Amino acid sequence: MIRAVRNMRHLFRIMNVLAQHDALFPLERIGAMRDLVYAFTLINRRKRAGRQPPGRRLATALAKLGPSFIKLGQALSTRPDLIGAEVAADLADLQDRLPPFPFTQARKILEEDFDRPPEELYRSFDPTPIAAASIAQVHFAVTVEGADVAVKILRPGIRAAFRRDIDVFYWLAEIIERTQPSIRRLKPVEAVAAFAQTVEMEMDLRFEAAAAVEFANNFSDDKTLQIPFVDWQRTSQRVLTVERICGTAIDESERLIQAGINPRDVVARAANAFFNMVFRDGFFHGDLHPGNMFVGSKGEVILIDFGITGRVDQQTRRYLGEMLLGFLTADYRRVAEIHFEAGYVPANRSVDAFTQACRSVAEPIFGRPMNEISIGRLLGHLFKVTEAFGMETQPQLLLLQKTMITAEGVGRNLAPDVNMWTLARPLIEKWIRETLGPEARLRQMANDIVSSFEKIPRLVTHSEQAAAMFGHDGLKLHPDTLAELPCRRGLHFSALTLLPWTLLAILLIFIFLSR
Repeated sequence: MIRAVRNMRHLFRIMNVLAQHDALFPLERIGAMRDLVYAFTLINRRKRAGRQPPGRRLATALAKLGPSFIKLGQALSTRPDLIGAEVAADLADLQDRLPPFPFTQARKILEEDFDRPPEELYRSFDPTPIAAASIAQVHFAVTVEGADVAVKILRPGIRAAFRRDIDVFYWLAEIIERTQPSIRRLKPVEAVAAFAQTVEMEMDLRFEAAAAVEFANNFSDDKTLQIPFVDWQRTSQRVLTVERICGTAIDESERLIQAGINPRDVVARAANAFFNMVFRDGFFHGDLHPGNMFVGSKGEVILIDFGITGRVDQQTRRYLGEMLLGFLTADYRRVAEIHFEAGYVPANRSVDAFTQACRSVAEPIFGRPMNEISIGRLLGHLFKVTEAFGMETQPQLLLLQKTMITAEGVGRNLAPDVNMWTLARPLIEKWIRETLGPEARLRQMANDIVSSFEKIPRLVTHSEQAAAMFGHDGLKLHPDTLAELPCRRGLHFSALTLLPWTLLAILLIFIFLSR
């Protein structure tokens, strides 16, 4: 009861701001709130706000509501299934900028987290931040050892503010799931949980530091991608210190050309890096807008800000690879079958009908000039079409799709006459050959067999324990159970007699693969 009263009071404040910008439409879908939405609309709506597209009005209102809602808007920009494609596109441009907080507060955080004054950590520290966003702001500094660094510091009180707002989001999501059966498929509570987890990780800068290190390790042998070095001695939950990078913003093509760097080469390097993140490593940067991408003096791509990342497990990568290959070869039947094999589309739906839907999505896109083809938008249209087939939301794929669109936009701005996927095609074909070809399938079969036989010692132990229990004088067994025991024992020993032949099969597979 107390929670409901508290959240209702907070909701009234939120609705008041939304109404002032004529942006209450996301709440209109909640049947239990329609009368309340109508009342706020009559009282507070500003006629001027109605001249803008709905997504722009919502973006303005969310920015006014503060950090939690700015992050919510960015998260919703990846969910066109929830709010519609046009609104999602407008929210993608939501600027994560807020006025900076005073340096006195930043200094206090440094002293509290490291138990010493900043002067013992940094030789110099610029009190004016170079960037201020919803969660943190960044200052330039020089360490006592003389290294140029960038220092990211969390906003004071940000964790408490986020937790209060997220509780309201959970409350609304629970109401939606109870009252709107048609929206239940979109899993609003799970969506809020995923958002809450992402924000919680963003508010512990040690997670961002760990992500930067993981990216650096993944690309340690790749000179075309640079990740700033993390200074762990000056990093804590609320403070992140990294190497200060020097480069040109990736969207400043004229400056790159003046520096003797071919924008086409930069796009190729960015495309290769993104493909390797997703398909080789299964760990990708989830916020690849121009503000987080720079180009070094040798044309290398430099990435910063690793607060938003995504993971794709190996099986999902295989599905995505086969899906991509199916679209590139116009094998729409195979694309449809993959959706059923992955469990994305319920088994009781028609494969033939879904094949036709895949064709309807792909043909208009692949019929355009090569430099205008967007794999990200292809996935977006596909997710939209699959709603009619009962496909449940796949949050990890939605973040990937949004990141693809952002990366494609960067590439198109840098070199309008090329397509990043065309430049990365040799890498794509190599990955598909190595991952989905006959040798890869044999390798996977061998791994599956080895994995199965690794379980044998445990199964034998369990069998011995069961035999000991069955032989105990105090245990009474039904005659039918006793009659089955010899058969089970026979099956057990038959499985063991197959072991030499299975090992021989594994050996032959590895000999074939090593040729």
